[in-house]
Amino acid sequence: MADSYINPQETDTIVAISTPPGRGGIGIVRLSGPLSVSIARHLLRIITPLDHAHARFARVLDPDDDTRAATIDDAIVTVFLEPQSYTGDDLVEIAAHGSPIVLEAIVRQALALGARLANAGEFTQRAFLSGRLDLTQAEAVHDLIAAQTLDQARVAAQQLGGAMSRRVAPAKGSLLHLIALLEAGMDFASGELDDVDVVAPTQIAAEIEEARALLQQLADSFRHGQLLRSGAALALVGRPNAGKSSIFNRLLDRNRAIVTPIPGTTRDTVEETLALGGIPIRLIDTAGLRMEGDAAADEAERLGIARSHEALADADLVLLIHDATVALSDEERKLAAALEGRPHLLVYNKIDLATESPSSEALTTSALTGQGIDALRTAILQQLQAEGALADTGALNNLRQRQAVSETLQALEAARHANAAGLPHEIILMDLHAALRALDSLTGATTPDDILGLIFSTFCIGK
Repeated sequence: MADSYINPQETDTIVAISTPPGRGGIGIVRLSGPLSVSIARHLLRIITPLDHAHARFARVLDPDDDTRAATIDDAIVTVFLEPQSYTGDDLVEIAAHGSPIVLEAIVRQALALGARLANAGEFTQRAFLSGRLDLTQAEAVHDLIAAQTLDQARVAAQQLGGAMSRRVAPAKGSLLHLIALLEAGMDFASGELDDVDVVAPTQIAAEIEEARALLQQLADSFRHGQLLRSGAALALVGRPNAGKSSIFNRLLDRNRAIVTPIPGTTRDTVEETLALGGIPIRLIDTAGLRMEGDAAADEAERLGIARSHEALADADLVLLIHDATVALSDEERKLAAALEGRPHLLVYNKIDLATESPSSEALTTSALTGQGIDALRTAILQQLQAEGALADTGALNNLRQRQAVSETLQALEAARHANAAGLPHEIILMDLHAALRALDSLTGATTPDDILGLIFSTFCIGK
């Protein structure tokens, strides 16, 4: 069992600074547990009696003054009493000025009064264990904190509001209904009418298919959800002097990569992150790929080309940049052919200088004038299927969630085969119960303790 897992029967009080490290205008210390309110009363001189969900002005007492006369800061204290708090326990938030010295003094005093330091993610883990959040909502807390774009924040907020649970509910309802029917039928058949099938195989097949179709749609949302949550790597590759760095700068709307007329200017990969359609994209400008017969200028360029090949292999989307003023080489055609079967775009750059126009299907740009850059952004989003990602509500967005749904679908497929083969209802029920357990693990109803510990250990202290 992971160290961060908290037994729901424990009644200890935890404390942590819940604002980021460093100095700021405000810093918040959180307490949760049965001693929270009494500890707060010892730490603070509270001007007005505490009341649930009401902020009160207070003064932070000097921990070295036994007379309780001296203070070291002013603060706002808010109390949330169980069970109507984030964690389900008594919860106190002390908002003082963001001085690390003051905040650490408050924490030390709380520890001396019987609290212990919270583990990473323990406040949210207690919210899960008390039933205030399901597991997908708890994961959304982490995603919301880590959001880099407004669209990521919107999707995390939807998940925190229970979007995944609502999406799973119809499939779970179908499963429970079928299980109840089969178990009731078995009870009936165990009486005098042993040779009667109370639930027809066609009805069983139809109900399994209803649940399967709903869950398959959810499984299909994984690529979109993970893309929006984790972003994508986009590599710009091509021959030297094709304009990769210029397009890189155009996509960023600023001059990040060095651009010169001399081929081979970029000797190493250059990376920047931009938000495109709400998707965080890691943009990678690579050293020019020397084609067959070309010789690298020096060892530095050879190392840069090696890194370009690594970026090419790891990218979620590849932009193959071609100089439109020259003919497409056999090596470039081979590289384009090698990219078939994975997301890529062939881009003819320097179109403003070209004497002949490429085919109408080709993407054309001029990094110098900006021509075609907006169309390129649109094509990138289409390749990444970003529109689908933003449209999905309650999409799977991590491997744990995908695994839970995959196991559910596998169990349903086993139940479908058992039913088609005319096997006893006891066998079908075993598969259906396996499907239900796997589906429950998605929201945390049956998640093992070690998985919980792993999930919450990725959170920040104080969250």
